[in-house]
Amino acid sequence: MKLLITNIKRLVQVYDSIPEIVKGSKMNSVPYIDDAFILLNGDRIEDFGPMDEVSKIDRNEVQELDATGQFVLPALVDSHTHIVFAKSREEEFEMRLNGKSYEEIAEAGGGILNSARKLAKMSEDDLFEGALRRLKQIISLGTGAVEIKSGYGLSVDAELKMLRVIKRLKELDLVPIKASFLGAHAYPMEFRENHQEYLRLIVEEMLPAIAKEGLADYIDAFCENGFFSPEETDYLMKEGAKYGLKPKIHANQLAVSGGVQVGVANGAISVDHLEQITEVEIDCLTNSNTIPTMLPSCSFFLNIPYAPARDLIAADLPVCLASDYNPGSTPSGNLQFVMSLACVKMKMTPEEALNALTINAAYALELQDEVGSIRKGAKANLLITRDMDSLAYLPYSFGENKVDTMIINGEVF
Repeated sequence: MKLLITNIKRLVQVYDSIPEIVKGSKMNSVPYIDDAFILLNGDRIEDFGPMDEVSKIDRNEVQELDATGQFVLPALVDSHTHIVFAKSREEEFEMRLNGKSYEEIAEAGGGILNSARKLAKMSEDDLFEGALRRLKQIISLGTGAVEIKSGYGLSVDAELKMLRVIKRLKELDLVPIKASFLGAHAYPMEFRENHQEYLRLIVEEMLPAIAKEGLADYIDAFCENGFFSPEETDYLMKEGAKYGLKPKIHANQLAVSGGVQVGVANGAISVDHLEQITEVEIDCLTNSNTIPTMLPSCSFFLNIPYAPARDLIAADLPVCLASDYNPGSTPSGNLQFVMSLACVKMKMTPEEALNALTINAAYALELQDEVGSIRKGAKANLLITRDMDSLAYLPYSFGENKVDTMIINGEVF
């Protein structure tokens, strides 16, 4: 059955072919059609255009949906999440309220290691059920493609357990999912004084097992002071490449760490966080194909600086936004709120933020041929807003869910 959506107030992000990644000043422009229709055939976009051309559509055996007063956008893309986890960590939230820093909590055995302890005790089935609930939740809030990381396992068995959960989520075919292996998220307590043994575990035991089962698309590392050094990160990225895993690196969240340079040197798809960044890192990114990805919900929740979006855009870079949904530093996958933070705290325009959450985010997952834009042949994952007058209402009304209907695989979700 085909689905015809008519009387759309504004159809946003319309292209004739796969769009190029959007850089610099071009991020402030979003192509659209007012008073539009879009025709979906199965899980693909078949046609779209202004309403005065809808008569060309054979409306026999076509389900129709009226979108008077509403915007239709490509579903948003979240290129950085950790939604497979065991338990929430609100006790650490209270610790921060009482003055403890992220680093102090981690040093006391909290943070990532806390999640690893909880995850080790949970069954794969229970992990899967929790992650599936979160996946459905973020879809209902506007997300139509997502990356999910491991990294709360920190042992061979637990990392494989996480990645198998992600594989099971992929097999549901709800939305496109990319999996990142993040065994280098933190050093387990037993390896705090023996980094080489944990690196050996990753390289000689985890990577071969992951490759054998086809469990990951990317390899990631938390390249930060007190976690993985640039040299250790570089080593792991090169080892991961031997198994066909492309790098996506956590970089410069807590300090200027060298992670950006390691990412660029290894051809990383993206370097993510960038709350701490200088002209050196910006120049490095300018001469690369690595996508700078900013996670403003993390800055909000940890009360740390926001990445300098205006500086990156001024350098003609293709800025990307993502949620960083995780139980410790960003217990939210609401990309509508990410968009609001990008505008309010990082001074991005609504158009820039939308490009960062659609086209550029799709490139950060190498899914630009599937999602992130409205075009014939693209995946029919769409966001239909509530009645609104302008695109600016999306970030403006930050406490309201602006999603009226999600279309996933051509069907109402």
